[in-house]
Amino acid sequence: MNNRNLLYALALTCLLLVFGAWMLTFFHYGAAVRQSPPAQVQNSLHTGPAAEPQFNPPRPQDAPEAIRDAVMLGYNILTDTAQYAPGHAGNELTCATCHLEAGRSKNSISLVGAAATYPRFSASHKGSIDLAQKVQDCFARNLNATPPALDSRDMQAILAYLQWISKDIPVYASIPWALPAALGGSHKADAVSGAQVYADACAACHGEAGDGSPPLWGKGAYTDGSSLHDINTFAVFTHRFMPPDAATLTPEQALDVSSYVNAQPRPVFSAQPAQGK
Repeated sequence: MNNRNLLYALALTCLLLVFGAWMLTFFHYGAAVRQSPPAQVQNSLHTGPAAEPQFNPPRPQDAPEAIRDAVMLGYNILTDTAQYAPGHAGNELTCATCHLEAGRSKNSISLVGAAATYPRFSASHKGSIDLAQKVQDCFARNLNATPPALDSRDMQAILAYLQWISKDIPVYASIPWALPAALGGSHKADAVSGAQVYADACAACHGEAGDGSPPLWGKGAYTDGSSLHDINTFAVFTHRFMPPDAATLTPEQALDVSSYVNAQPRPVFSAQPAQGK
């Protein structure tokens, strides 16, 4: 009897030892898994600085078949607004006047990444606006035109195009090629000096009376509600890109000519109800 009890005790002890060893192994493995997630999970949890967006916009004709027609129409509207959206052209400008190659060029106000930066705050709206509302603003303020309705074919085509050329830009990424709000420095804009800068560097293209190609003042130009009617915005654009392919104006000259140009008469901005099919 004693021998039998001893055998039972030994067997039970062995079972308990095996069970204890299994439990230690199980919990040790579980802790290791919790502490060391798979490589793809570790990569997704990486908190280092994000890679800087690259300027490599896709061609509109390379858009997927399901959206290609809309993307191409949006591209054409931006390139030749009067032909492709005649109901939304109110002066002698097109979207491509400021957005060369329909916004696919760095040598102008690029639209690559625009779709990734909205909604955003708008001072003129005193609140947040989305991309479609910004497009409407551009038509009304820069083209002096009735803007396309939010649900119109023209608006949907423009949005499809802007989203396509921004497809590789992370949402709310910092866009390296975005223009600064101002040139900086302490120079005060001088319209008198700006008149001479205009005569020397601008009149050959834009005309002595500002009615050249494109016009900078008069009935064919942008309205007084345009972003270009802000001296700082106009100065940044002029300093960076004017004359085209040979920008030579100093920051001081750009500010002076901006002051001169924006002091000239132009259409008064008047909000119009959106229209379109």
